[in-house]
Amino acid sequence: MLQSQLFWRSVATSSRHTCLPCLIRQYATKVEPVSTTPPSSPIQPTVATSDTSTKALQTDGTPQPTQPATSSRRQETAFALRTYKPRTPGVRHLRRPINDHLWKGGPYRPLTFPKIGQGKGGRNNRGRVTVRHRGGGHRRRIRTVDYKREAPGPHTVLRIEYDPNRSSHLALLENNQTKAKSYIIAADGLREGDVVESFRAGIPQKLLDEMGGMPDPGMLAVRTALRGNCLPIRMAPMGSQVFNIGSAVNRGGVFCRSAGTYATVISKTERPKTKKEENANESNSSAAIAEPEQEKSKDGKPLSTSTANPNSPNTSNATGPPHSTGRAVPSTTTKPTAVARKNRKKGEFLDVIIRLQSGELRKVSPDACCTFGVASNPHWHFRQLGKAGRARWLNKRPSVRGMAMNAADHPHGGGRGKSKGNRPPVSPWGTPAKSGYKTRKKRNTHVWLVQDRERNQGKRRSKNA
Repeated sequence: MLQSQLFWRSVATSSRHTCLPCLIRQYATKVEPVSTTPPSSPIQPTVATSDTSTKALQTDGTPQPTQPATSSRRQETAFALRTYKPRTPGVRHLRRPINDHLWKGGPYRPLTFPKIGQGKGGRNNRGRVTVRHRGGGHRRRIRTVDYKREAPGPHTVLRIEYDPNRSSHLALLENNQTKAKSYIIAADGLREGDVVESFRAGIPQKLLDEMGGMPDPGMLAVRTALRGNCLPIRMAPMGSQVFNIGSAVNRGGVFCRSAGTYATVISKTERPKTKKEENANESNSSAAIAEPEQEKSKDGKPLSTSTANPNSPNTSNATGPPHSTGRAVPSTTTKPTAVARKNRKKGEFLDVIIRLQSGELRKVSPDACCTFGVASNPHWHFRQLGKAGRARWLNKRPSVRGMAMNAADHPHGGGRGKSKGNRPPVSPWGTPAKSGYKTRKKRNTHVWLVQDRERNQGKRRSKNA
């Protein structure tokens, strides 16, 4: 026994540099080919597809060729997400969208104020919890965002900033004339140095002169329908994508403000003309065709206004044609001016129908504001926090299932094992949570709704849909 041990020791010492492959224990390893080109940055982004698989980028930044997917859901355009080496468990599953164009410093302080008070913890003014699962988190400052964008004139984008209070990014603008600064929701693709403009106050006179004094729809769309520009939604071309949409004339944007959201302009409802307007148009056309007859004297010559007797019952200082009764009729040229002013006040369209991303069709005011493009940070919903601590930094507290509670804390609580007492899904206060339970009262109808979005009604949707 001792001789065998000495033999193996002698073999190991004599063949330390030239040992036989059969005498060394082998492990199944996979050797990756070493790239000769150095990485451009210490953090290499990867391409994440809809099936949550990651694939490395090529040296030129384009994704490697992949096999065609069998499912229609997986045939989507790939995009880059930033991943990290798993040096700690918290960054193993961390994925973030790549936004290297964002401002690295803090916000513009004059347009911010601190977020303080019991509202951070989901409490009302009496200290009662009204919104659960909120509390803690990093301190924040609220950015004052201009949703109305009523200031005319060109504005220059100073920088694109991250906002902890929303999923989309903000753009800091500076008015080229007044040098006033303001925050707006940035459009996807908007960068520092771009110039945006708001046309809510009307079409500039310079642009009207370029169109020959009259608005040309085609040229107007080319000059105004640009990324980041704000204008009344009645001026948006059909089929255009807009975000930050208002619902009324004097309100700011209320729809499509989160990251990657947009709406599509479907149709515009024209305002029907009233009988008074039709009669005014008919009188204008007849007055333009038939010229008014001038009053003649006894010798057949036309009587001028300077020689006419103002006290005569058959003459008057009115600009309209005299009638046989001798009464002066007001000029018809004042009617179209009043009608035009009334038309401008009412507007050419009654409403504009838009389609939201949920499939809902709804009406908005034609003079409501909208911004061209798609809201910035469209890959935000593909992020992965990686650990529970990041959720706590974002002011999110843990949520406990009702089935895991006691019977005194939730209607689904109590019992042995996974049981909710043979009761349909309800909230902690007993309101049905599924099966399409409606809470809107019948007399409170949704007058702005054209077509409701598709609902599950408690059933699973088809995967191929």
